[in-house]
Amino acid sequence: QPQLVESGGDLVQPGGSLRLSCAASGFTMEYYNMGWFRQAPGKEREGVSCISNGDGSTSYADSVKGRFTISRVYAKSTLYLQMNSLKPEDTAVYYCAAGIAGSYDYWGQGTQVTVSS
Repeated sequence: QPQLVESGGDLVQPGGSLRLSCAASGFTMEYYNMGWFRQAPGKEREGVSCISNGDGSTSYADSVKGRFTISRVYAKSTLYLQMNSLKPEDTAVYYCAAGIAGSYDYWGQGTQVTVSS
């Protein structure tokens, strides 16, 4: 059964860094595009970053460009999100997802990131 499990969320001060991990199981990660999404209290879920299964091309929301980096390690079936220069507005529950052809089929349960002094 396909499963995604996020980890790495924490309370961090503004300007700090975190690395989120997403462990995939039950499906072949190499066949799927992978993405990170987030949802802040009272707001809609938004896309943060994604990486394609083919050439590994990446894209980022304007709000995180230059601060966040998405990566994957197929041998570990793991997706990562390196987050630097964190801001209070980055506070949200972060989700990873896997999908094919423009839609995301599998979702994790989320990990909380809180940026506060």
